[in-house]
Amino acid sequence: MTTDSVSAVFGALSDPTRLAIVERLLSEGERTAGEIAQPFAMTKPAISKHLKVLEDAGLIERRVDRQWRVCRARPEAIKAIDDWMKRYRSFWEASLDRLGELIEKQAKEADDV
Repeated sequence: MTTDSVSAVFGALSDPTRLAIVERLLSEGERTAGEIAQPFAMTKPAISKHLKVLEDAGLIERRVDRQWRVCRARPEAIKAIDDWMKRYRSFWEASLDRLGELIEKQAKEADDV
């Protein structure tokens, strides 16, 4: 993933409403825009703006089915973020392991004095 696409995904998911929409679509599958809007106390245009941000970030896809706008999550976008995060997770785990070893070494040296 490029830095711009990673920023777009994290930016989109930083909003609690958009995060809830993606979580719902991942767990429940395709939903119409109206169904997505139901649990939120906001207007349909406001939900549409949230859906547009999610679509622009590549987190959802929208299609027209007769008169309905149907949305579905793109799990491959979530997988791409997970792959991106694995690199950093590995780095930080190794760094924390080295820090733990250093602290243990210094504690042992302090006990020996």
